[in-house]
Amino acid sequence: MRKKLLITLAMVLIIPGLLFAVSCAKKTIRSETSLTQQAEDEAAAEKAELARQQAIEEQRLQEEAELMAAARNMFLNEDIFFEFDSAVLLAEAQTILRKKAEWLINNTEAAATIEGHCDERGTNEYNLALGDRRAESAKTFLMDLGVKGSQLSCISYGEEHPVDPGHNEEAWAKNRRGHFTIN
Repeated sequence: MRKKLLITLAMVLIIPGLLFAVSCAKKTIRSETSLTQQAEDEAAAEKAELARQQAIEEQRLQEEAELMAAARNMFLNEDIFFEFDSAVLLAEAQTILRKKAEWLINNTEAAATIEGHCDERGTNEYNLALGDRRAESAKTFLMDLGVKGSQLSCISYGEEHPVDPGHNEEAWAKNRRGHFTIN
């Protein structure tokens, strides 16, 4: 009987103890170092992505600045030309003025001066008046394209500021112009 009691006691105490020990699997516990490493890797990846986005934005801003500088230089360096004794805008001059109008409309803070120039033929008074008509002709055309009149001013230099000091038709053709400056 004693043997039976021991066997029963063993079954009641030992077998359930074994079942609990076997049925509870051990959980894998990540070490603190692996969690720290994972957090550092994620932070490094975020930092790299942020740096990449910042580089892309800087490149976009640089390209935009270069385009703006090129458009500004075009505005300043591209003159319009006129026929002898005329303030009528040629087709080529109208094309150039359309580009200038687009730039002025996109840069409403900019104010421009249109300079009217003539060749050396004619009196000083006549050439000053002709230079004024040329500048006003360009201003009117720009305003018809939507440029604010407050952005534009005109001045005539007549024959006083030649771009080519020569005394032939080629030099005179270069001097019959409208030149633009930004105030």
